[in-house]
Amino acid sequence: MELGSCHKDTFAPSPRKVGLPPPPAGEGWGEGLSTTGLPMVDPEHPEWKVSDRLRANARALRRNSTDAERILWSELRDHRLNGISFRRQVPIENYIADFVCHAAKLVIELDGGQHFSDQGERADAARSAVIEAKGFKVLRFSNLDFMTNRAGVLETIAAAVAERAPTLALPRKREREQEKQSK
Repeated sequence: MELGSCHKDTFAPSPRKVGLPPPPAGEGWGEGLSTTGLPMVDPEHPEWKVSDRLRANARALRRNSTDAERILWSELRDHRLNGISFRRQVPIENYIADFVCHAAKLVIELDGGQHFSDQGERADAARSAVIEAKGFKVLRFSNLDFMTNRAGVLETIAAAVAERAPTLALPRKREREQEKQSK
């Protein structure tokens, strides 16, 4: 049998590239389309629309967190602090808040050394005023404060949440456990 006459079934990729369709609303890459194929915008809250630039900046900040932000996120994520839900690098108006608890309307900011110049303090005051105008309370901690007194910072955050949202629901896991016990 000649080498050239041998028939082999091989798979050759099509030269035409087919891209993936956008995910359905609420799933996937954070840029879904509604079932009608239109971009997602809440008609009751059109001001919630976040610009593509701001969304990209928030994603970049999530990928490039400081050491203090990574450590604080490890304490806040997955409802680890008293069952409280937090998100990180959340766009609010034209700013990106480090950590947000929506249930308590609380913003946590971790500030590095650049925030303690006159210009940095003025910028932070303007930023806080805009965020507070949306109904949030802003708590600011320096990276040094957090790194040297982590327990104190977490206690302050938990107290602020309890003050602003005293009726937070139990974490889902506990709710399910209590339902099973009551049956």
